[in-house]
Amino acid sequence: MTSPTNENLFVSLWEQVPDTSAPFLHLPDGTTMTYNALSERANQFASALQAAGVKAGDRVAAQIDKSAEGLCLYFGCLKAGGVFLPLNTAYTDSEVAYFLGDAEPTVLICQPSRVTGLEKIAEQSGVAKTFVLAADGTGTITDAADASSTNFEAVFRTGDDLAGILYTSGTTGRSKGAMISGTNLLSNALALKEAWRFTSSDILLHALPVFHTHGLFVATHTLFVAGGSMIFHPTFNAQAVLSALPQATTMMGVPTFYTRLLNEPTFDKERVKAMRLFVSGSAPLSAQTHKDFEARTGHAIIERYGMTETNMNTSNPYDGERRAGTVGKPLPGIEVRVADPETGTPLPTGETGAIELRGPNVFQGYWRMPEKTKAEFRDDGFFISGDLGRYDEDGYLSIVGRDKDLIISGGFNVYPAEVESVLDALDGVAESAVIGIPHPDFGEGVTALVVPRNGANLQADAIQSAAAQKLAKFKVPKIVLIVDELPRNSMGKVTKKALRETHQDLFA
Repeated sequence: MTSPTNENLFVSLWEQVPDTSAPFLHLPDGTTMTYNALSERANQFASALQAAGVKAGDRVAAQIDKSAEGLCLYFGCLKAGGVFLPLNTAYTDSEVAYFLGDAEPTVLICQPSRVTGLEKIAEQSGVAKTFVLAADGTGTITDAADASSTNFEAVFRTGDDLAGILYTSGTTGRSKGAMISGTNLLSNALALKEAWRFTSSDILLHALPVFHTHGLFVATHTLFVAGGSMIFHPTFNAQAVLSALPQATTMMGVPTFYTRLLNEPTFDKERVKAMRLFVSGSAPLSAQTHKDFEARTGHAIIERYGMTETNMNTSNPYDGERRAGTVGKPLPGIEVRVADPETGTPLPTGETGAIELRGPNVFQGYWRMPEKTKAEFRDDGFFISGDLGRYDEDGYLSIVGRDKDLIISGGFNVYPAEVESVLDALDGVAESAVIGIPHPDFGEGVTALVVPRNGANLQADAIQSAAAQKLAKFKVPKIVLIVDELPRNSMGKVTKKALRETHQDLFA
């Protein structure tokens, strides 16, 4: 009788690497870290975590700055059989207290500046041990790793066992912990490797945070299974990215990265002549930014669609038209349907409905929330994403918005993304956000907040008049506010909840 195969996610990722002596990380100080060196360092972190009490299935919470040591800690957690719980560095102590109380991790690793407040909260939440890890890679967890062996046999896990828990933003109700399995992550990395043609020759410019699925799972795992390497920047800095672009072949970013690069005079075709691929996600990329970027560089950005619970679901094609304003077509092995929100019945091409997803990438449910999990899945296994979209006649999917962002004005449905696309195309408009505000006559009044391009002198009435040429009357913003900037979260998404709260009395 043969022993079952160890499907520990690190083991599964490692088996894909064609040459483990090749570099995996290119670091800001000019040094590199090979796959072998990363694995040995991960072994040391795994040993340190195990010595701190981490067993298979235990959660390991990390609120840390981006660093090579932090990435090795993540892989060490996988090797130890732990479930990684990355936390946004912007979370306050009280927010972290909720996550620790809900997930009940065995270990917390935090920034040195936060340890005084968080250590006591961790103790109250039953956390066995709190370590620190600084941005420069030093700290008590690295001290523990330094004293540990570079040999460690990965703890046995099945593909269905959890590898991570990522908490959703909690825009409605309390945050929910999305349970992500090893199979969820491995299948998605392999699908993206195929869809985006990654090979061992690729060098990815990585300037994303790693407390989020985009930077930690999508970018890191995809490069890992391809055997490629990453230029690993601690944060996005336009000048640093400009300097690194000639050494890179690919880049993953959020729309803000690309709009900031377009503001740099030295960002041109010569700068990106070694690049083969730019990918955008985590927030909608405006059609205008897509067009401006292609005009400046000759590259059409690939926009894709993903979410915390599923990683990536669709992508514009590598070969073929990368259609601005769409998120392309389903990735291999993933089913994406647009359905009637009430019944789940698929809708015809061109009709707007709920986006529902099924495939090996779809998460295992919400941590300790069985009723919420049940409510979010159809009987046939499709996950109700909460996003609204529609397919065009060529099979490209467009995201119309979140169901909670839907505006109902005078009994008519208004999809913010449709109005925003019209506004963003107007001369002098850098970007816009459309929200629904309580209105005494219409229920909700369509309201637009518009950011002008540098030097542009926008007038609210002129914007309304221009929108009226393209949109039905009920979709035209009743009020247009000219603002300097829009509020965003750490991944560049406009926080419409904050806008609604700020302007809730506009029609009162």
